[in-house]
Amino acid sequence: MPGLQIPVELGAEFIHGEAKVTHALLKKAGLAAVDSVREQRQVVKGRLRPMNAFAEAQRAVRNATLDRDISFEQLLARRRLPAKTKTFARMMVEGFDAADPRRVSAASIIEEWGAGSLGASQPRPQGGYGALLGWLANSIVANGARLQLGTLVRKVEWKGHAATVSGTFLGERFSAKAPRVIVTLPLGVLQSGALRFPQKRAALKKLADGPVIRVAMRFHRPFWEERARGVAFFHSPQAPFPTFWTPLPKRAPLLTAWAGGPKAARLTGSSTRKLLDAALTSLESVFGKGVRAELAAAYVQDWMQDPYSRGGYSYLLVGGKGAREELAAPIDETIFFAGEATDSEESGTVAGALRSGQRAAREILNEKGV
Repeated sequence: MPGLQIPVELGAEFIHGEAKVTHALLKKAGLAAVDSVREQRQVVKGRLRPMNAFAEAQRAVRNATLDRDISFEQLLARRRLPAKTKTFARMMVEGFDAADPRRVSAASIIEEWGAGSLGASQPRPQGGYGALLGWLANSIVANGARLQLGTLVRKVEWKGHAATVSGTFLGERFSAKAPRVIVTLPLGVLQSGALRFPQKRAALKKLADGPVIRVAMRFHRPFWEERARGVAFFHSPQAPFPTFWTPLPKRAPLLTAWAGGPKAARLTGSSTRKLLDAALTSLESVFGKGVRAELAAAYVQDWMQDPYSRGGYSYLLVGGKGAREELAAPIDETIFFAGEATDSEESGTVAGALRSGQRAAREILNEKGV
């Protein structure tokens, strides 16, 4: 973004949880992981109050047990918890997991949040994810692989150990044959039916793709530091964009507005102007009038409307246990599957996507006896 000396992400930004594979690749690439600042504020009657949305979310599931899976909303209804805890638990399900509390598996949220990853440091890759993925792409090419970007795949056919991938490359017809293929498409694309894999219908019905919209806004000055210097996250739960964050510990006049789950679903498909207006209105609920005059530039990304993504990242529906493993299972020892939705331990993250690719590669090597 013009006027900034730091990367501006439109997709993934943080490193969540243990993420061993991400840290290992960063080390190989000679890149660092920069710890983020976790200090947070909530708007209460126009004033900024200290709070910790991650702690409230973990409080909501502490010691929770289920004899059968239910929705997260049903779980909250059963539990005697302060209204503040329930409010921020819903906000975290929607924002952090991009999920609808009325549809997401409570068992999956209990397992995820109970692991303690919410309270852990969530650093950023030095130079952003672009630096890491650029290094990875160059390493792949240097080792003899061929990358063909700008290719739209429209069909995958196979019989035995003979698969054909066809579509268009730079507007021209394209076709390639191989004994094995790894399909690593976003869940929303798989569910759209753009490419058909009948064996995966049951698994796809147990998963949902969470909508996400993010707005990166550069201002003429970091006006928020006048009221809350050193604060990284601001929360206004009732606003269209309920969460904002700064790039701390790096200092820059940049704020990222984030909406996920039902809030993003209500906004998706709106014009860029309308989405930016909603983000600024939300910001006004935190800092009052006058913030619009400080805006210098903005990038808006509505992931549900991206035809090559069709959403942010996946979550399990009620009763969906085992769906990720079903989606990951190879077909006829010929078609293999990767992508964050197929990872049972770190789904919804870059680390999960990277892990799934390594797992699919190992499956092919083991099947070939290498």
